[in-house]
Amino acid sequence: MNLKEEFIKYFVSLGHVQIPSAPLIPENDPSVLFNTAGMQPLIPYLMGKEHPEGKRLCDYQKCVRLTDLDSIGDKTHHTFFEMLGNWSLGDYFKKESITYSFNFLTKVLNIPINRLAVTVFAGNESIPRDDVSASIWQSLGISPKRIAYLPEEDNFWIAGETGPCGGDTEIFYFRSDEPIPETFNPKDERWVEIWNNVFMEYNKAPDGQITELPQKNVDTGMGLERIVAVLEGTDDNYKTSIWQEIIAKIEEVSHKSYAGNEQSMRIIADHIRTAVFISADYAGIKPSNTDQGYILRRLIRRAIRHGKKLEIPLNSDWLLEIAKVVIQKYEDYYPEIKENQAIVLDVLKNEAIKFNRTLEKGLKEFSKLVKSLDNKIITKEEAFKLYDTYGFPIELTVEMAEEQGFKVDTEGFKLKFKEHQELSRTASAGKFKGGLGSQGVMETKYHTATHLLNAALKVVIGPDVHQKGSNITAERMRFDFSCDHKLSEEEKRQTQELVNKWIMDDLPVNMTTMPKEDAVKSGAEAMFIEKYADLVNVYTIGDVSKEICGGPHVKHTGELGKFKIIKEEASSAGVRRIKAILE
Repeated sequence: MNLKEEFIKYFVSLGHVQIPSAPLIPENDPSVLFNTAGMQPLIPYLMGKEHPEGKRLCDYQKCVRLTDLDSIGDKTHHTFFEMLGNWSLGDYFKKESITYSFNFLTKVLNIPINRLAVTVFAGNESIPRDDVSASIWQSLGISPKRIAYLPEEDNFWIAGETGPCGGDTEIFYFRSDEPIPETFNPKDERWVEIWNNVFMEYNKAPDGQITELPQKNVDTGMGLERIVAVLEGTDDNYKTSIWQEIIAKIEEVSHKSYAGNEQSMRIIADHIRTAVFISADYAGIKPSNTDQGYILRRLIRRAIRHGKKLEIPLNSDWLLEIAKVVIQKYEDYYPEIKENQAIVLDVLKNEAIKFNRTLEKGLKEFSKLVKSLDNKIITKEEAFKLYDTYGFPIELTVEMAEEQGFKVDTEGFKLKFKEHQELSRTASAGKFKGGLGSQGVMETKYHTATHLLNAALKVVIGPDVHQKGSNITAERMRFDFSCDHKLSEEEKRQTQELVNKWIMDDLPVNMTTMPKEDAVKSGAEAMFIEKYADLVNVYTIGDVSKEICGGPHVKHTGELGKFKIIKEEASSAGVRRIKAILE
């Protein structure tokens, strides 16, 4: 059984439209480095914006979470994972959602009902206990003894501090050969959560007031890796069919078996799979010392270090061999994996060459260092030298230090690192903030300004200029575009003047919804056409710009103010970057 395909087939039969997985790198959402959940790209639609594909949606979504990075190496944690999800945007609610989930588990996957239990929201001072969900579960045959009411920290969802929110119901499976307890205890680790149905029926205002939402949404998520482990009867995710070929390849290149080398093999398998997906993303991320590039570098280097622990020859192409297995496994589901295969292999090869050059020297330096220390503490200066001279991420130093009973002054290192280069720790933890998917007034203006900048560059530089990425905050915009040269002062001046002319002309901004093929035929441009569903929104600005886009946008360009280019620089090979503000 192909679980992804079975899930989509089931929900399509119930009137849902399959939408493509959003990219791993979120567009214009600086609050997170990666999409961390299936619902994250849909936040504007959960807030009430109309989705071009309608009110019932389903997909399998690529996700990266870094909060569990230190747990990688155990049986169940992953940095990259796939989330199966279905949504109702103001259409069906609790009864249908719970029934659909129950029927998929018991009738499609044939999971025995006596292995299932659920949690529901216990309520708080503002919101009543969710007896509605509990009674629906009972009507489907779940015993009241298998229904647990849990508080806000367990069964309540909100994206940040304010906005749409609501209780959820989580479905648990008894993963053990021991007798199944009659009464469900959520603290008993033999019960594992397999599916979460979130019911967004309230809105939380900045003053803390809770009101009912006019549009009640359902957002569900089921982690593919976990449910496959359940169905295949193992408590080690890395022993499932998802990982079988990848682990087998690691065994082959290391000439060692998985048994006895589980931790290093899990880390290598997980980190290379994640590195393949990050470097294949259309955003064109390359290993670096900031943001997503920093995470990519850290994953590849940690995999290489565990390859060394398994005594894999560092100068062989073992990373690429494992990456090719990952690519083959996923290329039919995610087009960028196939299209960008050469880029992925190039990223891994180049980073391996860079790191291998310094790893041997760094390990010798580290070994000398720990022998010379009496107090078992590596100072911030010593940790920074390992980072700056030998390319050791601080996490690698900490990991190696802990193995030998040493501590590292990580706080001191962070301050020293901050002087050297700013790195957003909050974002790299992948946590939601209040600004998630922000659609404030300034962000909306900057979004429209990117369309004008794209159009102006096509006039000034040439029609072969295409957008390669953008990042927007309330303070500024960053725009990456294909270009083989540094812009001259004259080119920058002309581009800025043209954008400002179109702003002065107060051009109308119009949106129409149409099939994706028709939009392309009409001349509408799209950065990554594959990520859009079959129906798309096309934004036209006067007669100067026509792009497929998710929005949001102003109504007239005159609302934007004055456009000013602050900086133009290289982003990566063949890609330039403009930073600009609106005054």
